[in-house]
Order: sequence, then structure tokens, then C-alpha cells
Amino acid sequence: MPGTREFKPKPFWKRPEGTLGALTLGTLVIGGGLLFFNFLPQILAFATNTLGLAVIILVLGALIYMVLDPKMRNLVWYMYKSMMRWVTGMFIKLDPIGILKAYVDDLRDNLKKMNKQIGRLRGQMHQLKELILKNRKEIKSNLNLASEAKDENKKNIMILKTRKAGRLKESNIKLEDLYKKMEILYRVLVKMEENSKIMMEDVQDQVKVKEVERKAIRTSHSAMKSAMNIISGNKDKRMMFDQALEAIADDVSQKVGEMEQFMELSDSFMKSIDLQNGVFEEEGLKMLEKWENEGISLLLGDEKQSLLLKANNDEEILDLSETRKEKVLREVDHQNQYDNFFE
Repeated sequence: MPGTREFKPKPFWKRPEGTLGALTLGTLVIGGGLLFFNFLPQILAFATNTLGLAVIILVLGALIYMVLDPKMRNLVWYMYKSMMRWVTGMFIKLDPIGILKAYVDDLRDNLKKMNKQIGRLRGQMHQLKELILKNRKEIKSNLNLASEAKDENKKNIMILKTRKAGRLKESNIKLEDLYKKMEILYRVLVKMEENSKIMMEDVQDQVKVKEVERKAIRTSHSAMKSAMNIISGNKDKRMMFDQALEAIADDVSQKVGEMEQFMELSDSFMKSIDLQNGVFEEEGLKMLEKWENEGISLLLGDEKQSLLLKANNDEEILDLSETRKEKVLREVDHQNQYDNFFE
């Protein structure tokens, strides 16, 4: 199972509430600037008396203090982020536990679809293998007939059978190349299915444990306590815990997206093949080759390259008659790939 990337909290501006925060902040700056210039005469008039000047100095002093004092600045920033998160949560689902549960459901549905795709692909590979073997027999038969015709001085028949054997040989070269590509597709789908099953179990385990922990943390760490931690310069445990859960959700989201993208690719590839007529579209091959040449796979990790090497190695024979395991078991000493997010 490929290792999970190092946990890095997502910056506020790249989170859903960050978009609202940026729009709100922009609106406040622009709106405040317009109000200031519109009411500038009144402000100047207000500053002409002692009380008005004192109020303006107090307001400016408070603003300067908020900007210069790190603790006050952090507290205001924390309150602003919390408010933006609360408002965003009214329209978008932000609960990381709920999001992870939804991803588990998506994974379960995708695994069912992937299993069917693998079954269809196996069937196509069996048919293609039979077609290649049939062509080989016909090549041998035509060459034998050409040899007999040569011995009997039947030049026309010899040329006819030789040319037919040549055409079949050219056809088989293309079909064997196609089989290699289908083997890559098969190996990748099977490995993706295995890794996705393990990932789903890891996420389910995390949800089961962390849901209880999160309730306990949210009960013991009130908003006031979180604010006091921010003022003291300490990390807020409640915020850090939620950030770790959100990082898991982001990782799972990207892997589910990759899984779905590859399933679409494989489906398009299989639909482009017409085995009855022994033809296939080049576009399907180009799509697969593009994926082969792309960077590292989140779901496969370093296993991607080893799978490609196996598929292109004539000594690594793929046994399609081998029964596939419906249940993928994690190793006895398996470490949950998301444990390190909470360290």
C-alpha cells in the first residue's frame, strides 16, 4: 500500500470558508473606504471638538493596538475565521466526519463498479487471447499450404497463402500489442481495487475512533477556551484535530477522484475495442499511454511503475484463470495510513 503524503494543514484561503472570507474582507475594505470618503466632511467636523477628537484617537489607538499586538491580532483573526466557518457551514457541509462517511459510501459504490469493469475486461482478454491463438493456427496452416503449393509448382496458390499468412501475422502483431495494453489496464484496476479496499477500511476505522474523540474534544474545548489558547499563543487542540480530519478528507477526495477518472478511462478504452472484427480505435490506446506517462499515482504510489514493468515483461505471465479474492485482507502488522495525521 503506497504511503500517504505528509499532513499539511490547508491554508484558510484555500478552504471553503476562505473564499467567503476573502469576499467578505474585500467587501469590508471597499465598503469601509467608500464610507470613509463619503463621510469625511462629517468626520473632520466631529474632530473639531474635544470629545470627538478623543473618540477618534481612541478608535485609532484600538486599531493600532490590534495590528501591533500579536495576541490581540491572533484573537481577532481566530474570531473572523470562526465566523466565516459558521456562515459557510449554513450552506456547505464542513463537518469532516460527515464528509469522510460520504466518501466511504462513494468508495463502496465505486468498488462495485470497478469489480464489474474488471470482470468485463477479463472476458475481453480471454476473447482476444483466443483470437490471437486462432490466427497463429491459421498462419501455420497457410504457410504449410504455401509450402505444399510450392512443391507442386502451384505458384498462384503459393502466393495467395503466403500473403494471407502475412496479413494474419501483421494483424496478430497489433492484437498482441493491444493485449499488452489490456494487461496494463487489468493489473492497474486490480491493484487500485485492492488499495481502495484497504483505504476504505482505514478511513472507516478512523471515523469510528475519531468521531468519539472529536465529541470529547469539542465538549472539553469550548469556543472560549479555544480563544484563550489563541491569546496565550498555544495551538488550539480542537482546531488542530479538525484540520487533521480535513486533511484526511482531502487525501481521500483526491484518491477517489483518481479512481473515478481511471474507471472512465478504462470504460472508454474497452468500448473502443471491437473484438469480433479484430479492430480497435487508436484514441483508446492514446488515452492509456497518456496515463502511463503521467506522474506518480496517489492510489498506486511507486507500484505504478512496477505494474507497467510487469505488464511489459514477457516472463511475467498474467494468469487470467486465477480466482480473484473478493475480500482483500490487511496485513497483520498493518499501520493505518492516516494515524500519522494526528501525531
